[in-house]
Amino acid sequence: MADGGALPGLQRIAGLVRSVRTPEFEGITFHEITSKSALNKVPAASHVPFRWTVNPYRGCSHACTYCLSGYAPISMADGSTIPLARVRPGDHVLGTRHEGQSRRLVRTRVLDHWRTSKPAFRVELDGGTSIVASGDHRFLTADGWKHVAPGGDDEPERPHLTTRDRLMGLRRSVVGAAVRPGAALAVSYVRAMDVELPMFDLTTGTGDFIAHGVVSHNCFARNTHTYLDLDAGADFDRQVIVKINVADVLRREVTRRTWAREHVAMGTNTDPYQRAEGRYRLMPGIIEALAGSGTPFSILTKGTLLRRDLPLLRRVAEDVPVGIGVSLALLDETLHRSVEPGTPTPKARLDLIRAVRAAGLPCTVLLAPILPGLTDSEEQLSALVAAVAEAGATGISHIPLHLRPGAREWYLGWLESTRPDLLPLYQRLYHGGSYSHQRYRDWLRARVEPHLRRHRLRADDEPADGTLDDRRRPLHGKRWGPRLTPEPAPAEPGQDALF
Repeated sequence: MADGGALPGLQRIAGLVRSVRTPEFEGITFHEITSKSALNKVPAASHVPFRWTVNPYRGCSHACTYCLSGYAPISMADGSTIPLARVRPGDHVLGTRHEGQSRRLVRTRVLDHWRTSKPAFRVELDGGTSIVASGDHRFLTADGWKHVAPGGDDEPERPHLTTRDRLMGLRRSVVGAAVRPGAALAVSYVRAMDVELPMFDLTTGTGDFIAHGVVSHNCFARNTHTYLDLDAGADFDRQVIVKINVADVLRREVTRRTWAREHVAMGTNTDPYQRAEGRYRLMPGIIEALAGSGTPFSILTKGTLLRRDLPLLRRVAEDVPVGIGVSLALLDETLHRSVEPGTPTPKARLDLIRAVRAAGLPCTVLLAPILPGLTDSEEQLSALVAAVAEAGATGISHIPLHLRPGAREWYLGWLESTRPDLLPLYQRLYHGGSYSHQRYRDWLRARVEPHLRRHRLRADDEPADGTLDDRRRPLHGKRWGPRLTPEPAPAEPGQDALF
C-alpha cells in the first residue's frame, strides 16, 4: 500500500513518487523516486579499474545512517576512552552544550546504540588522526555541522568536509572544558575506501558525542536526517530508495554520441539483486539499455535472484561482453553463519554458479576472503576449489583477508571472542598493515595453485601469482575489462619467520 505519510522529508526531493509498504516485505519501506541520472562516475581517488557503475537502489537492509567504525575511541564521562562498538545504553559519555559564547563538555547518557553496515570513508587530520566513517556522518567544524562526503545524485546539496575545514575538538577531556578548532584538527583529505564496513552509532541526551577527540553528530537525536524527517526510533536501515526510472534514464545516457561505451561494473557498491529487485524488476531494463548501446558490463553478486535474468543475460551476451561473478569463501555452514550472517549459504551460491553455467555463461568465482587459520587448511582449500570446479566455474581468483582500519578492529574483536588462540597468528601476519605478510601470501599461493591446476582453472600462460589478471581473463572470459582482484601489496623486508 502507498504510505503518503512515511518519511515526509523525502517530499522535498525532486522526483519523489511515493513511499510504499507491502506485506511481503514486512518492516521495509520503499521510497520510489525518479532519478535525473543513472550512470555514476567513480572518482579517480577510488583507485578501481573501472570508471562507471549503475546503482538502481540506494540502501539495502542497512543504509543511510550516520555512523563510525566500531574501533572509534569514545570519550567517556569518567575520562577514559573505549571503542564505539563496546559502548552500551546507560553508559555516560562526554557530549557538548553551548554555555554563553562557548561550547563545553558535559556529561550525557547513552540512550541507544546500534550496528549497521556502510560504504566507508577515511578522514585524515593534519595532526595524524585517522577516522573511518560513513559519508553521511557529520562532524562539528568551525563553520558548523558538515557531512563527511557530498550526497548522492538524487539528493540536495549538503555541507561536507573539505581541506579548508577544521574540526572542533578537545584539549582536555574533562567536564566543563571548552571545545575549539585546532591546527592539528585541519582536514588533510577525505577518501572513499571502496569497502563496506560494520559501523555503529549512538543516541545521547545532548545529541552528540566525542569520537577520536572531535565532536561527532548523533544520528537520531533530532527528528531530522538532513533532508529526511525521521522519528527518533525509526529504523532507517529498513528504508530503501528505488530509482524506478533508472532504465529509461540509462538508455538516454548510453545512446548519446559522447558515450564511449566504457565498461560498467554493477554490484561494486550495493547488490543490484537485493530483495527489492524481486518487486521492482529494474535490472532487466538496465541490462537491455547497456547491451542495446553496445556497452560491456559485469555483475558481481551473492544473491540468487540473478537466476531470473539468466535467459536475458545469455541473449545479450551474444552482442556485448557480459561478466558474471559470484563470491564464495568457505563451505562450512556453521562458520558461514558466524562470519557471514545474512548472506546466502555456500550451497545456494554453488547452485547459482551451476545455474549461470547451465545458461551457457562464464562465471568467475572469487574465493574471498580466505581467513588465516580458519579457511586456509589443505583440506578446506582442496574441498572449496573442487566444489567450485564441480559447479562449473570458468575461473577462480583467491584473495587473502585484508584487515583495513575499521574492519581490522571489528574482525579481531570477533576473533577474540570466538578463536582467541588465533590472535598471535594474526598479530604476526598483519602487524605491518592491512595486508597479510608477503610470506603468508606466497605460502597461500603455493597451497592454492596445485588445486587450480588440478581442475584446469588456470591457463598455462597465466602468471602463478595467486591472482588472476582480469584484464586478461575478466569475469566474461575475454581480454578487456576491469581487474577485480587487487594487486598484492609489496613485500615487507626484514620480517621474522611467521610460522
